[in-house]
Amino acid sequence: MEKSAKISNSEWDVMEILWEKNPLSSKEIIEKAGQKRDWKPTTIKTLISRLVDKNILSYEKIGKSYYYYPLLKKEECISVTSNKFINKFYKGELKAMLASFIEKYELSNEDINELKEILDKKKN
Repeated sequence: MEKSAKISNSEWDVMEILWEKNPLSSKEIIEKAGQKRDWKPTTIKTLISRLVDKNILSYEKIGKSYYYYPLLKKEECISVTSNKFINKFYKGELKAMLASFIEKYELSNEDINELKEILDKKKN
């Protein structure tokens, strides 16, 4: 995700819409975003423009409409955002972050078994 700058929470909401289905016209994005949030169309258009400026979204003009599509996969954005989070709050130490979350949140036996399986796979 070298292309991108930081994606704000509001921009992330727009991206979620486009990761689910694309390409979409600005009208379709406005309609879907309006169902999730109480945003004005101008707000959504601003968010779309920011994402285009950040080179996270692109578009194709068909007739009088612009159809937008993501340039980055959701997994790429999650990976970069996760790394930034770990570096910022845990000085890059994944083990410290995991320990913090495991201690703070309740885990069912099923959760614990799934985590063990993940760690076992990583070990091998």
